[in-house]
Amino acid sequence: MLNLRLIEPVTVVEDSQLAGEIPYMATEDSSEQLENLASGIRRCVACRLHESRRLAVPGEGPAKAEIVVLGEGPGGKEDATGRPFVGPAGRFLDNLLQNQGIARDRLFITNCVKCRPPENRTPRRDELKTCTSLWLERQLELISPRIIVLLGQVAARQMLGETATVSKLHGTMLERDGRSYFVTYHPAAALRFDWIAATLREDFEALGKLLAHAPHSP
Repeated sequence: MLNLRLIEPVTVVEDSQLAGEIPYMATEDSSEQLENLASGIRRCVACRLHESRRLAVPGEGPAKAEIVVLGEGPGGKEDATGRPFVGPAGRFLDNLLQNQGIARDRLFITNCVKCRPPENRTPRRDELKTCTSLWLERQLELISPRIIVLLGQVAARQMLGETATVSKLHGTMLERDGRSYFVTYHPAAALRFDWIAATLREDFEALGKLLAHAPHSP
């Protein structure tokens, strides 16, 4: 059995100016609050990733999305446009969703880190911790999705603990701390390995069946 634990804590910058933080207003609706978070993300300088980014990528989708799709971090196309999953991996993801009849207006798509790591390296633990604490957790709390789809090892370990492995968990639904997670591989890996592409298709078929048996949120 996996020992699911939180990733070990690291120091987080809490200065609101460094984080680009915008406080919530009690009168704001969820869409306004989500856009305020996005504005803060675009100005955030809380970790080293801001030094090499072109544009931060907050994510996109409705404030009350049924599903959050969570990847690792922006790539080159995303860094240039400020939008998530618009490169080759994003096109593969779009195809997976279309094949299962999953409409984009049911999704909020984002990443564990909101700025592209230099040369597309794997995000470091302190970068993941900072971005999750300042932004991702607040997005998830605000959206309160029915399902969070974890794409790849980085997303799986960030949300489920450092011992989580996609090879063991893919295609399954897990409940943790009141949230439902569906684990699968990252579409970028499918562009390099045919067997991962085939596995992703099978996993999304399973996800489509799960969604088909549950009513849409009102």
